[in-house]
Parts: sequence; C-alpha cells; structure tokens
Amino acid sequence: MATRTSRHGGAPRARRRRLSMRFLLPSLVLAALMAMLMLRGFVHSEILADHRVRPEAATDKVPEKILSGGPIIDTRGGRETSLDLPDHRLVLTFDDGPDPKWTPKVLDVLKRHHAHAVFFVTGTMASRYPELVRRMVREGHEIGLHTFNHPDLSYQSKRRIDWELSQNQLALEGAAGIRTSLFRPPYSSFADAMDDRSWPVTQYIGSRGYLTVVNNRDSEDWQKPGVDEIIRRATPRGGRGAVVLMHDSGGDRHQTVQALDRYLPLLQHRGYDFENLTEALDAPSAHTRVTGLDRWKGRAWVFAVRASEETTGVLVVCLAVIGVLVLVRFGLMFVLSWAHARRVRRRDFRWGPTPVTEPATVLVPAYNEAKCIESTVRSLMASEHPIEIIVIDDGSSDGTALIVEGLRLPGVRVVRQHNAGKPAALNRGLANARHDLVVMMDGDTVFEPATVRELVQPFADPGVGAVAGNAKVGNRDSMIGAWQHIEYVMGFNLDRRMYDILRCMPTIPGAVGAFRRSALERVGGMSDDTLAEDTDITMALHRDGWRVVYAEKARAWTEAPETVQQLWSQRYRWSYGTMQAIWKHRRALVERGPSGRFGRVGLPLVSLFMVVAPLLAPLIDVFLLYGVVFGPTGRTVLAWLGVLAVQAVCAAYAFRLDRERMTHLVSLPLQQILYRQLMYVVLLQSWITALTGGRLRWQKLRRTGVVEAPVPMPRQRIGSGNDRRPVG
Repeated sequence: MATRTSRHGGAPRARRRRLSMRFLLPSLVLAALMAMLMLRGFVHSEILADHRVRPEAATDKVPEKILSGGPIIDTRGGRETSLDLPDHRLVLTFDDGPDPKWTPKVLDVLKRHHAHAVFFVTGTMASRYPELVRRMVREGHEIGLHTFNHPDLSYQSKRRIDWELSQNQLALEGAAGIRTSLFRPPYSSFADAMDDRSWPVTQYIGSRGYLTVVNNRDSEDWQKPGVDEIIRRATPRGGRGAVVLMHDSGGDRHQTVQALDRYLPLLQHRGYDFENLTEALDAPSAHTRVTGLDRWKGRAWVFAVRASEETTGVLVVCLAVIGVLVLVRFGLMFVLSWAHARRVRRRDFRWGPTPVTEPATVLVPAYNEAKCIESTVRSLMASEHPIEIIVIDDGSSDGTALIVEGLRLPGVRVVRQHNAGKPAALNRGLANARHDLVVMMDGDTVFEPATVRELVQPFADPGVGAVAGNAKVGNRDSMIGAWQHIEYVMGFNLDRRMYDILRCMPTIPGAVGAFRRSALERVGGMSDDTLAEDTDITMALHRDGWRVVYAEKARAWTEAPETVQQLWSQRYRWSYGTMQAIWKHRRALVERGPSGRFGRVGLPLVSLFMVVAPLLAPLIDVFLLYGVVFGPTGRTVLAWLGVLAVQAVCAAYAFRLDRERMTHLVSLPLQQILYRQLMYVVLLQSWITALTGGRLRWQKLRRTGVVEAPVPMPRQRIGSGNDRRPVG
C-alpha cells in the first residue's frame, strides 16, 4: 500500500533527490570504512629483508673519494664529501622500526647502559607507533628517515623519492613534533657499495637538505647468525670509530637485544662512547622542532592512522562475527529445512484428523493496482478451495475499483475507503469478512489454483494461528529479478522452514499468508505502529501463544521490483519495519510463557540473521578487496570462494527443495558482489533512520503487470455470499 503522491512535475526530481540523499550517507559511511582499511593496508606495507632486491650496477659515476670514504656522505649544496667518525666513538643505528615488541627492549638496554643511538624509522611504523618515537626523542636518541614504506629508491622517480621523504617527515611531525636531516636509504650498505644507480639518488637526497648515513660495521643481525657473531661483526678494530648497523624491527630481534646487552658494556670497557651521530661529530642536532600548521597536519595524520588501526580491529571482529553467523545460519537452514521437508512430505503427514474444507475470505488490499488487479482476481477465481474475495480499494486514483467491478465476477466484492494505508485496508476487509479463515495477499500477486487450499490446511491444528505461504518471483527474467528469485528461494523459504521447526516464524509474507480470524482479533488486528505490519502481526501472534507455520505448496507469484530505486524503496521499508517490530516487541525478552519463549529464541535469531548479518555481510567483500590489494591474495581469494561455495551449496539445496531450475544460480557470484552491497546500504540507511528518529513513508512500487494468472478461465468454486455490490 502507499500514500498519495503528487503528480506535479517536480515530484520525480524530488524523488531523485531523496534517493540521492538516501544513498549519500550510507555511501559515505562505506567509503569511510574503505578509506580506513586502505590507510591501514598502506601503513602495513611489508618490509623485505635488508638487502638489495636487484643486481648492483657499475660504479663509473661514483667519485673515488666517496667509494673509499666514510659512512657519512654529504652532498648538500653540491658538495661531494664523506666523513669518518673519530676513534673510540660508535654510533649505533637501528633500521626499520619502531616495533612494538622489540624497540622497547632495545631502548631499555640502551637506557640501562647509558648509551645513545640513531633510529632510522620508516613512516609506516612511526605512524602506527608514535609513542615509541616520542620515547626515543625523550631519552636523547636521534631519529633519521628510512623512507615511508621501504622501497629501493635506486629504481624510483624523483617524485616518488620526494613523496617518501615528505610522508616520512609527516609521520615524525605527528609522532614527536620534529623534523630530521638524517637519511638512510633502504637496502644500503657500505660506502664502497655505492653504484651508478644509488649515487644519483644520494646526490638528489643531498639537494633536498639531507645527510646520508650508511655504515662501516654491519652486524647482519637480520640473518640471526647468533649473539657472538653479531657482536663480532659489530666490533671495530684498532679502536677506530664506526657507524654500526642493527635492526629493531622487521622480524624476530631477540638475538639483537641479547647481543646489545653484552656489546655495550664490553665496548664501553674498551673506552668507546655510544653517541648520537651529531654528538659524535660535534655538530648541531639533526632535529628541528615543528610548530603551527605543520605540527597539526602531522597530528592529523597520526590520528588517522590510529583510527584506521582501531577501526580495522573492530572490522576484523565484525568479520569473525559475520563468518560465524553465516556458517551457523547456513548450518541451521540446511539441517532444519531438511527436517521440515522430511516431516511435511511424509505420505502419512496430516495437519489434523480431517482436511480443512470450510470457506475462506481472501483480502486483497489495493492502491493504484490497475495494471495487476485483474490478473490477481482472476487467479483467485480459479481457486480449488471455496472462497469469497474482498478487494479493498485504498483510495486509488487509477480506477482500480472500477476494473474489479467491471469484471462482474461472482463472489467478488469491492470495499472502498479513503487512502489510509495497508493495515487500515486489511482491518476494513477483516470487518467485512464472512469466514473465520482469512487469506491476505497483495494486489500485484497471483495465486495458483491450489494455493488457498494448501494455505488453509494447517488450520486443522487448532493451535495454528497463521500460515506463511511460498512467495515466488514472477518477473525473474531481468538480472535484478533473478537475484531476487535466488533470495526468495534460498533466503526467505529456507528461513521459513528453519523458523517453522524452531517455532519462531518472524514474518507472514504480505503476498501470501493466512490467519485465523479469532487469533487476529485477540491481538487487536493489523497495526500501523510499524512499516512491516506483516512482521508486527506475526510477532504478536507468537506472543499470544499461537503457532505460526509454513506451507511450502501454497505458492504465490509476485512482481518483484525491476529497478534499483524500486528495490531500494521496498527493502528500505522492510528493513526499517523489521527493526521497528523488534523494538516494539522487545518486552518479550523478559516475559514468561509463549511470549518469553519467542522473545528469547525468536527475537535474537531475527536480530542476528535479519539485521546484524546483512549489515556485516559486505565485510566479506570489503576484506576480499583489501586482501587482493595488500595480500595475502591467494588465501583471501580462497577464503572468499569458500564462503561462496557454502552459499552455492545452500542455494542449490533450496532450489532442489522448491523444485526450481538451477540455471538461475549462474548469477549467484554476481549477486553476492553487487546485490549484497545494495542490501547493506539499505540496511545501514534503516539504522541511520532509526537512530535519528526519522519516520519513513510508505513507498509505492511502480507495477508493470507482467505476472499473469496461472489459468485463463475461472472456476466457480466460491463461498457463500455472491453479492457483487461494492461496499462503502
């Protein structure tokens, strides 16, 4: 049902604006989450082993004084000089950090032995662990740049080099409020290893104001050769000064820490001082304090990285939750739907001692259903069960009521009312019904001849208050229709089999459902408290102690939305209405009796499987993209394909139970990638509407009338009261 809509020319533009706004906020949320993940992946770039990744080049262009010079290379202002450290002065340097496990241990050892060092940090690690950078500065150590994410600069453009430097500085500005003039290229070694590829980079780095620091003692601790070997390789000979290369990140550094704890007192006893580089050279500090806008930009960067870390942590937990929910739901659906099918398909299965033959009233609420209403009514006239038909015209402006009256079919009545919505129309029809068994359907739906008969048979059990039928998509030829067909067969109908066994069916579909009139009257009839009156009334019946069951053979063919806008409107209402219904019946969680049973079994399952799981399901695809971009690609794709395989098995099983052709499952992978995202945005918008206290209007779908009645000629199987006069 729907409220009246304006026919003014501005209405389409207004609808487009509303649709754009609905997409905008959820899309912004999704984009923000993606941005957080991409940022997290960006700052978690893997650091490779500390050696050149490509063959070294010739050395023709490198000055001999550089090749034979010291480990400190100065190319600032066009200079081409190198420096050695004075005797008995050692500068310990640590690359690739800071690391949350090993850097604090290194700092503790340095502090215990009153030694200073230079930490060449990467921007990725400094952004993630700014508190360790602050500790380095606070305890008197010097910081140098080691690029942002550790590429071999010999094979990078000047633009990339500038970016690596600036991002590395930005991380330092945010972490400790400093800039530095020290730089060490990734994969660097001794000065005599400089070649025709790395020398131009060193010259360019100098032109940007940086002092390049390599080393002349390499502990090679990244190879984990043993504590004694690390100490041997790091010890200079003859009391000479040296720049010593070690690592505080990039892998297991326990040998480095152990070696350092022995190395420092050993060489201090030999008269060595462990100083910062500028201290060892008697030069001004390499650090420059940063204030003002640059400081705030750095803080903003570090905050964004920290936020991405926290957000990703939450998303990983959510991914684990959705993984468990998906597997639990599919497991329950598979097992319980099998149990349901086995029970109701037994040859001796009966709902009661005798079949139900008493007539039923079929209520057809209709608002502007001129394209569909004739097919709907004629399909009912072919019913194999005695019925009366009441079409409630809810203020249609397209002549829906006149079409029905013009058919002059026996047993069909038209009730007119001013536009008041679907719940009011159903209550009006209920007041005019002549029978205790009431079938409700939509104005765009057609029944098979056996539908009503199959729908009312469960009422042979006096404890049954309502019956859910088997709604099927009639217009499944389009891509959107095919996706919804899969959803109806796999999701809705397997769900209903599962909920039937668990005795907590959450929704009687508006397209095909039946009720015991006395049960409806006991709970106050159809309510307009929510936008999902079918879910609301079903929950109310559960709480009143009635059993709600599923009749798989009661098939109805409905016209599913054919455009994204129409699908959005329908699912937005369903999602928001379901959330309203859950909130309305929340007291069932603490009540006793049938209400409490539904509250403690049905409400949690509905909340998890219909609200939480669809909201989190797109994380599977989000992490697929993340894994493909940042790795491990193979395992990520394999995990995603595993989830898809589980869904495909469930879908195939559902299609077999419903005796549907398997050909439509070809579009299942695309449905999971695209359709799931749309459902996520719809559900997210519903959450936003609920949290902001918004009130969603009923959205009328534009029908095409493509779903036809299954039989062309009516059969005269009608109930009492063949009055064709419209009831006002």
